[in-house]
Amino acid sequence: MHFTTSYRTVGIDSLQVADFLNWEKTVAKPSSSKDSVTRVKATGSKKTKSTKSVSSPKEVASVAVAKKQKKEKIQKTRRNPLAAILGYFKGAWFELRQVRWPNRKATWSLTGAVLAFAVFFIVFISLLDALFKYIFELILQ
Repeated sequence: MHFTTSYRTVGIDSLQVADFLNWEKTVAKPSSSKDSVTRVKATGSKKTKSTKSVSSPKEVASVAVAKKQKKEKIQKTRRNPLAAILGYFKGAWFELRQVRWPNRKATWSLTGAVLAFAVFFIVFISLLDALFKYIFELILQ
């Protein structure tokens, strides 16, 4: 037997959202040959990174030299912590040069907005504190 449900599913990205309002209307119907499952067998071959085929001994030697140079470059950067620190500061300086800094007028207006919000919340919390203090004093008397 094949069970079908009468709720609908809506795919959002990779999630399924289901409408379970009609979950009790699950109906059983006999399965037919159309509902059969197709089985897929996995093969034993694995996909690997495709490498460039090298045919001549010259190409083999050049590939070996390139790999050796790459390995030496990695070892040099691993062994020298000062190079990593220098690279960090170079990158930080590059990022700072890309920043679009505000002008004086924008800086003062943003500073004023921060101060105004700070004053507003100081007054608001102080009033709440005074209100709760008054209510607790009425309760305790």
